[in-house]
Amino acid sequence: MTPVELFAPAKAARHVLIVAGGSGSRMRSETPKQFLELCGLPVLMHTIRIFARYDAVMPVTVVLPADQVSFWQQLCEKYRFTIPHQTVTGGKTRFHSVKNGLETIQDNGWIAVHDGVRPLVSHALIDACFSEAEQFGNAVPVIPVTDTVRILSDNGSRPIDRQRLRLIQTPQVFHVTALKDAYRQDYTPAFTDDASVLEHKGHAIHLTEGNDENIKITAPHDLKTAEAIIRLLQKENDYFQKFR
Repeated sequence: MTPVELFAPAKAARHVLIVAGGSGSRMRSETPKQFLELCGLPVLMHTIRIFARYDAVMPVTVVLPADQVSFWQQLCEKYRFTIPHQTVTGGKTRFHSVKNGLETIQDNGWIAVHDGVRPLVSHALIDACFSEAEQFGNAVPVIPVTDTVRILSDNGSRPIDRQRLRLIQTPQVFHVTALKDAYRQDYTPAFTDDASVLEHKGHAIHLTEGNDENIKITAPHDLKTAEAIIRLLQKENDYFQKFR
């Protein structure tokens, strides 16, 4: 029996859970990074809009720290941002924030969990993650490591074969039932993403090819890189096709 037969039919409902719990510390800004302006619009709005334009009827849930919800509502008014979405209060860690978000999903189907500060995920990648999750039970996008890598030890350091390493991206797509079950586990610091939570329950993780533009904005240079990518794609008339 395939993972799809175990969990749901291929045309089951789809959801997206956008986790936006970051601060502005590494950005050296008092404004949380998901609210910083990127090409005239807060980063988080770019992210929501990409998913809304991928599938206009797919429910969007945004998880925010309790002390940021009011500010987000003010931003939505300021920028006249009217894309439908529900806002959920997060927890003390990303694990607890995702868990809170999952509790609001009432029906089954497939759910994409995405970082709020990855505003350049392409529609092609979103589609691939959903399609492959429906085929294999889950889908986690990755990209190759291109730099030389060393691991530290008590005796110094040693190189690691980068051909065997991958950098993890989002959206990570899972069946709602399987992911909810995984998030009933007690939290451990080893749970660094949703795939690690599911894997701890004994599920094999299916990797799919990510896209290089799908950067995570965590530092000032990331914001500049994202701006440069958008400007370049606009110049090439490719931005609206890929991301909007």
